[in-house]
Amino acid sequence: MNLTQISKKLSFLLRHCTDPLYLDLNGGWAEVDQIILVLQKRYPDMNQNILEKIVAEDEKGRYSFNEDHTRIRANQGHSIPGVRIEMEQPEPPEFLYHGTAIQFLPTITKQGLKPMSRQFVHLSPDMETAQKVGSRHGKPVILIIRAKAFVADGNPLYRSSNGVWLAKEVPARYFSVKGK
Repeated sequence: MNLTQISKKLSFLLRHCTDPLYLDLNGGWAEVDQIILVLQKRYPDMNQNILEKIVAEDEKGRYSFNEDHTRIRANQGHSIPGVRIEMEQPEPPEFLYHGTAIQFLPTITKQGLKPMSRQFVHLSPDMETAQKVGSRHGKPVILIIRAKAFVADGNPLYRSSNGVWLAKEVPARYFSVKGK
């Protein structure tokens, strides 16, 4: 059984499915039993133990269980309209980072960072992570976000349970391009 393939399907179900009948929009939670049933259509051997393994071993910490492991959710990255995840708003570090591909840079420097098909712009706590994210889309470039200034000006900035920072959008005046 290919756990990577199952994880991709799980990510789709919890973050992007256009008909999420099993998803509670208030918190993004889904019943584990329902998710397993959906996954069993493609992966007949799917069970709770496999789901537990996927969540525990996911290097990005994409998923969370509730306390008794009867519900599961994606921690961020939703494109499903109306999903509301409670997130903390701690004091941000001085800088956060956003990795993107160089071909998107002209648009981003004019329009700022936009969430595109997602609810939030994702910001990384370190350059290494931003570099990895940017390289998924082409030749990477890193934006350095002045996070403290962004928040000081009244812009909300959230941190998901897996450490990814989220903003509704980031105007260009709050970032610079690494090396420029």
